[in-house]
Amino acid sequence: MNAIFTIGIFLSLFLSILLFTKKGRTNADRMLAVWMIAVSIHLLNYYIYMLGYWQIYPHLVGITHPFPLVHGPFLFLYVTLSLRSKHEFKRYDFLHFLPFVLSYIYMIRFFFFYTAEQKIMEDQTEISDFYVFQILSLFAFVLSGIIYPIVAYRLAGRYNSMVTQNFAFKERISLGWLRYCILAIAGIFGTVGIVMFMKLVLDIDLGFNESLIFYFQVVLFVFFIGYFGIRHYDIFSSSTTPNQPIIEPQNPAEYKNSGLKPVVATDYHKQLLAIMDSKKPYLEPKLTLGKLADELGVSVNILSQVINQHQGVNFFDFVNGYRINEVKKRLQESKYQNYSIIAIAYDSGFSSKSTFNQAFKKNTGKTPTQFLEDEVNRSSVL
Repeated sequence: MNAIFTIGIFLSLFLSILLFTKKGRTNADRMLAVWMIAVSIHLLNYYIYMLGYWQIYPHLVGITHPFPLVHGPFLFLYVTLSLRSKHEFKRYDFLHFLPFVLSYIYMIRFFFFYTAEQKIMEDQTEISDFYVFQILSLFAFVLSGIIYPIVAYRLAGRYNSMVTQNFAFKERISLGWLRYCILAIAGIFGTVGIVMFMKLVLDIDLGFNESLIFYFQVVLFVFFIGYFGIRHYDIFSSSTTPNQPIIEPQNPAEYKNSGLKPVVATDYHKQLLAIMDSKKPYLEPKLTLGKLADELGVSVNILSQVINQHQGVNFFDFVNGYRINEVKKRLQESKYQNYSIIAIAYDSGFSSKSTFNQAFKKNTGKTPTQFLEDEVNRSSVL
């Protein structure tokens, strides 16, 4: 277990350094970096406890007791900052850390007025001056670890909807990976809640140090979120959307108040289809709603409405539908017979194999390999 804690501590610090030095970093990256530092401190203090140093240095007792209260807010604010177009902090953002601060204020008496002997006795439950506080803290930890992931999960879903509404690619800008991280956090805190309920309410002795399981999960979580957090570009970065406005997805009912007349929308739709057929903008891997709107000479809001109303799909699926048709067309041409399927896909505008496979399956109901085999069989029959 020593190796696990050592890896977790240094990995957290290393990831925070990478995030702070990341090119084009945003406040969301900085938030994630600070979160990684908090995780490393949390792991370090528990590791010190495991090594028995709290007995040697009693003033270390409880110094990270409120730390579980920051993980939920950090997660929530990371997703929130990713959604904001300017990534700016707002004053009320810091209110999420109020329970964390209040916990430390309440513990001032313990930190500065308890003797070393009293701190050891409190840690070993020989005295129980802070027993009620510890129980309330436990419930606050679990509650924070469940509520924040739920809200963050919904926000991440909204973010991904914005991606599909504005971009014809998802590589390194999607927060789909974060939804798995959110579920992992909820699972960790949920496990803590169940175990603590069994111990404190049902008085069940599990016979092992269950904290090691929690912290092992935290180390795995750090590796996962750090890796993807560094790779994540962010949909509002200048490298991804230079001077391009970002719009949020709307419900069909909201278009009724847009002011776009049906006749005009139909005309724009015809022009759009003509551009897609003649200029083939979908061959551009990094095509955005803004770029296509400029090509059509309309605003992104109008183009989004036209695509959603007349095609019944979002921008991502609309563009990838053309790319799939391009792939199918090229697969039937003799000059592409020596090309692999993925090479044709890249040449048709796709920028990743996974996106291509998913789009192809969604569009045709078959995998690319199955489709190609059917085409070969059909040709042999003819």
